[in-house]
Amino acid sequence: MNRFKLPKYTRRYWDRQGKERIYYRRAGQPQTPLRGPLFSEAFWDDYQKAVKGQKPKAKPSAASAPPGTFNNLIAHYYKSTAFTSLAPSTRSTYRGQIEQFRKDHGDKPVAALQAKHVDAILGKLAETSTAQAHKLRKRLGTLMRLAVKWEYTKENPMLNAERVKHKTKGYETWSDADVAAFRERWPEGTMQRLAFEIMLYTGLRRSDVVRMERRHIKGDFIVIRTKKSQELVELNIPIHQDFRAVLDGITHNHRHLIITQLGEPRSEKSFTNWIIEAAKEAGLPPHRSPHGLRKAACRRLAEAECTALEIMSITGHTNIKEIETYCAAVNKKRLAEAAIAKLKGAA
Repeated sequence: MNRFKLPKYTRRYWDRQGKERIYYRRAGQPQTPLRGPLFSEAFWDDYQKAVKGQKPKAKPSAASAPPGTFNNLIAHYYKSTAFTSLAPSTRSTYRGQIEQFRKDHGDKPVAALQAKHVDAILGKLAETSTAQAHKLRKRLGTLMRLAVKWEYTKENPMLNAERVKHKTKGYETWSDADVAAFRERWPEGTMQRLAFEIMLYTGLRRSDVVRMERRHIKGDFIVIRTKKSQELVELNIPIHQDFRAVLDGITHNHRHLIITQLGEPRSEKSFTNWIIEAAKEAGLPPHRSPHGLRKAACRRLAEAECTALEIMSITGHTNIKEIETYCAAVNKKRLAEAAIAKLKGAA
């Protein structure tokens, strides 16, 4: 098998969760973690800094941060179950949002924060991105709730802070026409088609799809333990006869089902971009992502008259209200069709 050459002093492996880990290891220097995916802009930025002997900015610690400051509060939050019980990808996202706030306000006392300060901070951020302001408000809500609980302050200013007006369409669901167009562009035997069919017939999250291995295929079922917010849930997904034909058509010998052209497992982020690009090549409308394909799997199950609980047993969703939206949409369509049929009969 042909393999590319890693940059000098770089080592890479995948942990038990299938996450790519990259390090800069040079004799006489401490091991330095590098952001992935490999050869990305973030990777090269970290690599160049490591070559120059520059160390990443130290994360806040409760021991070094002055008591009562946001640096101290954030350090304790990172060690609390409110943070450590989150899924790794969620922790990474939340940390990035919090660190931006800490950069400007970490040395300030928590007790001095007032609702008018929060409004000003979020208002300034909303000028460029209401989405980021909306997310930061959520993170501050958690921090200040804990600040009251941990006696950093007596009052929670977030209770009186203005809400950020932000509307999102969410991830767009793939239509039946999208599904047909993708299959026409990517025939059976291509890795794009394999990844597509796995998502469509299981409805799993991308984090579970990229780490799926041959050992998860057990007889007539896909048996996999999904991980959401540290809660392990075992799913037993029956293999549809059409999906069986796709699985039987796998020709590579790697233990992971989805691999790159270099014979390596894909990371979550690279998987998303890869599917988006494949959808573009198939002529699909913009914003066709893996999450939208997961939503399509839910829609198809709802259209097959599956109950919300039946759908959850396949896809691994933990919030029944989220699934009930798919069922309600399908039922609404059926009721509309029935109403027009009655109108035609009465004519």
